[in-house]
Amino acid sequence: MTTLLGIETSCDETAAAVVVDGWNVRSNVVASQIELHAKYGGVVPEIASRAHIERLDGIVREALSAAGCGREDIDAIAVTHRPGLVGSLLIGVTAAKTLSWAWCKPLVGVNHIEAHACSAAIGLDSPPWPAIALVVSGGHSSLYRVDGFRELTLLGQTTDDAAGEAFDKVGTILNLPFPGGPAIDKLAREGDPSVVAFPRAMLGRDSLDFSFSGIKTAVLYEVNGPGRTSGGLERLSAKRIADIAAGFQAAVVDVLVAKTLRALDRTGLSCVVVGGGVAANGRLRSRLPDACAARGATCRFTPMAYCTDNAAMIAALGHHQFIRGETASLGLDAQAG
Repeated sequence: MTTLLGIETSCDETAAAVVVDGWNVRSNVVASQIELHAKYGGVVPEIASRAHIERLDGIVREALSAAGCGREDIDAIAVTHRPGLVGSLLIGVTAAKTLSWAWCKPLVGVNHIEAHACSAAIGLDSPPWPAIALVVSGGHSSLYRVDGFRELTLLGQTTDDAAGEAFDKVGTILNLPFPGGPAIDKLAREGDPSVVAFPRAMLGRDSLDFSFSGIKTAVLYEVNGPGRTSGGLERLSAKRIADIAAGFQAAVVDVLVAKTLRALDRTGLSCVVVGGGVAANGRLRSRLPDACAARGATCRFTPMAYCTDNAAMIAALGHHQFIRGETASLGLDAQAG
């Protein structure tokens, strides 16, 4: 039995978790910073870093307590060291290196996007590989071929705005609460996605990359008028705003589904896994499984508790790195990209 403490501070969640053998989550504690950033309509890096400093020690203690663990029970410490906001990453990496030194425990540096790609395996006795992994988080939209926990091949990624960024920016355009994803998902249920037809950027017949900056601009002009960036929202009815939200969400989901099916066809695989914050979106959760089933493929979404940034997925992937001997020195760096 191998027990890892995971630490995650890549953006605006301060998180710690204890995971046994890479799948058995003993604790998963996440402190959200939504209230701190809401009035700014997005994450402010300096505020995020300060909040991590204030909260991380207590979050780690809480995770250990909830798991019934002490330092003597921990075999290694896994920490997100890339990608993310470099100031936020530094807080987690510094804390993990300090604990590694003080407790004489091995240190494991984890890529949190790869952790999202593998997060659908949490709680399973056996992993669902090989699979296509769709990772849709705040700053990343990516497709991977996953043949094992340490066998990931990048197939496609965002060329500009990621899906989560587009949701947040459109949420701001529609004057919705931050973060935009949950707010748009809720509002879209009151609208008709067929009323406003937004573009679906496919980037060519063979591309597996994503681009969502164009649809964000299309929403901006739909609200304010061609070439205008403000002044139009107050003239729209509540129903029209709901229709715009529904049309936007439908367009984003259509692209995510189409690209994922394209990846299935290209690789010949028959399983899809989905992770990241946008994996909680209701329309994506209803459309993608049906589309996969029509191709004779299965679709597994990461459990909701592990969709947004969390430390359980860091400890889970860190376990597989640890048992392969992939440990880091105390010179481990935080890397934004």
